[in-house]
Amino acid sequence: MNSDISIHWFRRDLRLNDNAALYHALRSGNPVQCVFIFDKNILSRLKQNSVDRRVIFIHQQLHKLNAELEKLGSALHVYYDTPDNAWNEILNNYNVKAVFTNRDYEPSAIERDERINQFLSAKGISFQTFKDQVIFEKDEVLKDDGKPYTIFTPYKNKYRSRLTPFFLSSYPNKKYFGNFNQRSSVPIPTIEEIGFINEDLHFPPLSLSKELLIKYANQRNFPAVPGTSRLSVHMRFGTVSVRELFRYADAYSELWANELIWRDFYMYILSHFPHVVKKAFKPDYDRIEWNTNEKEFAAWCEGRTGYPIVDAGMRELNETGFMHNRVRMIVASFLVKHLLIDWRWGEVYFAEKLIDFDLSANNGGWQWASSSGTDAAPYFRIFNPEEQQKKFDPKFQYIRKWVPEFGTEKYPRPIVDHKFARERCLAAFKKALSPQ
Repeated sequence: MNSDISIHWFRRDLRLNDNAALYHALRSGNPVQCVFIFDKNILSRLKQNSVDRRVIFIHQQLHKLNAELEKLGSALHVYYDTPDNAWNEILNNYNVKAVFTNRDYEPSAIERDERINQFLSAKGISFQTFKDQVIFEKDEVLKDDGKPYTIFTPYKNKYRSRLTPFFLSSYPNKKYFGNFNQRSSVPIPTIEEIGFINEDLHFPPLSLSKELLIKYANQRNFPAVPGTSRLSVHMRFGTVSVRELFRYADAYSELWANELIWRDFYMYILSHFPHVVKKAFKPDYDRIEWNTNEKEFAAWCEGRTGYPIVDAGMRELNETGFMHNRVRMIVASFLVKHLLIDWRWGEVYFAEKLIDFDLSANNGGWQWASSSGTDAAPYFRIFNPEEQQKKFDPKFQYIRKWVPEFGTEKYPRPIVDHKFARERCLAAFKKALSPQ
């Protein structure tokens, strides 16, 4: 067995630069071996023997990471197993003194890390975790009375009041790149070996231009215009540092930087109120009597509602794994308030399809649309899809790209009347929210 080493466990931080846990690992005094675990517990919940864009994205990034490490005389060791089994194998392969990793805020990840920590501690191995994917964590932005914020604007104001250069500084990892464990490469499991079908997919580049940021406020709501960064998948898997992004973006677009604060806010809500994973943030909203029409839900999923802006969004999602943010709000509102279908059905569908799926942001967005979440739109705010189209896709450019039969006899009639849907929604919400 090799000499004493430290392990850096990659999860949502697939980069060598400005990586908090990796920085501390490289300064630990031991050579650093990097590992990644394709978690069978997670992968088993995905559709097997299919093309899963997220798995392919991760796989591509692991090859890039390995190539970078090979240039430094090291290599990435990738395991395909449950974390418990993988860590048994890691300890058989290496004489591990300490494990370094960045914190994950999802309940299942917290449970996993507590279990691995206990396992390693019993063997005298320290398990050290660090803040990396957010600027501020759970208890770093609180009200003056020590309670968590539940409204975004005061949270944002306190957040920005605390933003000193210290919190946005990058970790100087490159200074310590000589401390990686020197070893030859180990083959990375293929996509097929972990149960999926491989395709040569191309993902949005990791770039954020000054021009886009300057125009962001005026262009971000128009889905036919390339006015958004498309960086969400890179942020989801940590191929870019949130500190680096914030510093750069805030210099040209406070509005774009505020989107990063929204991202932190939803992780913060998940940390303080983990019940949102299964239930409404506002308990009264769990009394709503939902429509369980599976035929209408299928029409929504497939982009066959007869509302072109909704159908365009769903077809974009199904074909690319991406959907423009303005359109996400429109299609979510339509499912919940036009079809009166439980927001959790939509949340699960998005979780299956979105390449940038993030539990906290997805949950926060759906609860916002259903008016059940923190700082959500009031329940009587019901988007009119036709008015949204007139405002944000006035020339039907986005719609015609994704719904080519629009305007022909092949395009379906609306599956629900807007006036009827609005009145039904208002009645259902009012009934549920009335004093019991």
